[in-house]
Amino acid sequence: MVDWAYLEQQLLERGEPLGREQAQALARLPSSQVPRLVALAHAVRLRRCGPTVELESLISAKTGGCPEDCAFCSQSGRFRTPVRPHPFLPLDRVLAAARDAAARGARQFCIVAAVRGPDERLMARVLQAVEAVRAETGLEVHCSLGILERWQAEALAAAGVRRYNHNLETARSFFPSVVSTHSWEERYRTCLLVKEVGMELCSGGILGMGESWDQRLEFAFQLRDLDPAEIPLNFLDPRPGTPLGERALMAPLDAIKAVAIFRLIFPDKVLRLAGGRERVLRDLQALGLLAGANGLVLGNYLTTLGRPPEEDLQMLLDLEMTPPEAP
Repeated sequence: MVDWAYLEQQLLERGEPLGREQAQALARLPSSQVPRLVALAHAVRLRRCGPTVELESLISAKTGGCPEDCAFCSQSGRFRTPVRPHPFLPLDRVLAAARDAAARGARQFCIVAAVRGPDERLMARVLQAVEAVRAETGLEVHCSLGILERWQAEALAAAGVRRYNHNLETARSFFPSVVSTHSWEERYRTCLLVKEVGMELCSGGILGMGESWDQRLEFAFQLRDLDPAEIPLNFLDPRPGTPLGERALMAPLDAIKAVAIFRLIFPDKVLRLAGGRERVLRDLQALGLLAGANGLVLGNYLTTLGRPPEEDLQMLLDLEMTPPEAP
């Protein structure tokens, strides 16, 4: 039984985040109660974060050939997928993508490489790209380069990387079901390192890989221990050739419920709708924002297509939600 009046007082008046038992009760709500949950999550989002929506664009600067065996990922060199590997893109292509992102309304630009972790050569290319993008576009630069050593984290921070993405992906208890070539603990250590050197942490994961609701909540509260600045929520978009390639899509209302519960667990963080939202949420994408999300990945993802940025920008106008002003 959910005491809605108590939750509203706790979350809106006292400013206290959701507890574990409360989250479990909300996860058990029937679909008929999801609109009430959405309304509460939206109220919390507006109270704690305002109507602004962060827009970020990604570039897969080094694609495919990754030695890891993440079961959801088409970039693993261990699976036979349609993805064709390519080395780190030339600087002019990275800059062109950054300029295009800025022109389309993004204020953040994330440089992503499909690797276990960067070697010295890759680090040099990334640092060069970070400097050029910051100088020529004014965009806030983020990076996602896998597991880091301290010197690498310190170099990225010194270069002006604002936020580093390293997803926990899923609950510690479920992680071995989808990855065997590295541990959840290794990912957690990199997340701690990112914060130690002064970068903001972006860490979230993927819902709909076969985890239970209890494991989704385990995942959420493990993230809360990390206290990331941003939590990207991806929904499994099954990729051909991967071990999860035949898995059914997550139910749309389950995805909406998850977004709302995450907002109540993280009342003042950036909660970003990311990969898989177009396929899983379909016509309910606007409801994902009303359920508490205050960030979007604009345009395409790493190996999958997003919808045209103009459609997302129109959605924000229709919802009277605004991207931040240009720097």
